[in-house]
Amino acid sequence: MILLYPGSFDPVTLGHIDIIRRAAGLSGRLIVAVLDNPHKVPLFTAEERMAFLREALRGETGIEVAAFSGLLAEYAQKRGVTAIIRGVRGTEDLTSEAQYAWHNRLFGGTETLFIPSDPALSHISGRIVREAAAHICPNIQTGFDDSVLRQLVTDNVRTALRQKFITKG
Repeated sequence: MILLYPGSFDPVTLGHIDIIRRAAGLSGRLIVAVLDNPHKVPLFTAEERMAFLREALRGETGIEVAAFSGLLAEYAQKRGVTAIIRGVRGTEDLTSEAQYAWHNRLFGGTETLFIPSDPALSHISGRIVREAAAHICPNIQTGFDDSVLRQLVTDNVRTALRQKFITKG
């Protein structure tokens, strides 16, 4: 069984890492697919996001990190995926993800498996991390503490966020 966990991972959060590890336990092979969407300007490049994932997952077996663009259903079909993994934080996520699941099944015949977020991590989203970092990081040089980011992202991502926003700040 080959599972696929797609996402923008911009940036990679502790919630993502939790879902990845739990999904990897369901199968001998998990592809973590980083969306490279040419119509959006992410905070981090696809290469940076893949590097963050690879570092966070170093030592894990059966996990491949790759980039993709285009239609997810086509990518899943091309890779021989059995099922797509989606993490859901609550009912809003489940409602929107159910629509995507139906389309992936309709267009590519690939089923979707939903994994509920760990309640301790369900408040984390890439948007929240980007907003927090944009406000916290520029103030680090004046003594502001960025330890709240440790509750949201891995150390390598926290360092990259600091560099990105201190440079911009």
